[in-house]
Amino acid sequence: METSARTGHPVKWALRSAEPADLEAIVELRATVMRPDLERLGRFDEHRVRQRLRDSFSPQHTSVIMAAGAFAGSVAVRPAEDERWLEHFYLDPGLQGRGLGSAVLRTLVSFSAVNDRACSSSPSLASAARSASGSVTHCPVRHTA
Repeated sequence: METSARTGHPVKWALRSAEPADLEAIVELRATVMRPDLERLGRFDEHRVRQRLRDSFSPQHTSVIMAAGAFAGSVAVRPAEDERWLEHFYLDPGLQGRGLGSAVLRTLVSFSAVNDRACSSSPSLASAARSASGSVTHCPVRHTA
């Protein structure tokens, strides 16, 4: 898949199923992308930010985002009774602001719509997506507390 970057250059990307060997790359990316917000809140803990993902990692519900053939991020979507739960979404900071995250979200929402399931997220994930992209109104995501 491709998405147009703000620079006018397309970003070629794909999703692939995660494998147990992907865990540490995802853990490190999580620490990198969450650090500024957690520090601002006075809650950054070098060990805890990594261990929480290690404790909950589920490769069968996680996809790795590849951009230009390299690891670019990950997204975890867990099934629930009548919906899919967008649990984690991490994108390399160097690729943020280029439309890649929005393209991934659109793909996830389209998949959920085709399978007649709502895609839900926590308000904090929606807030982070909104501040990164300026808007998440194109995603029919139901927010839960």
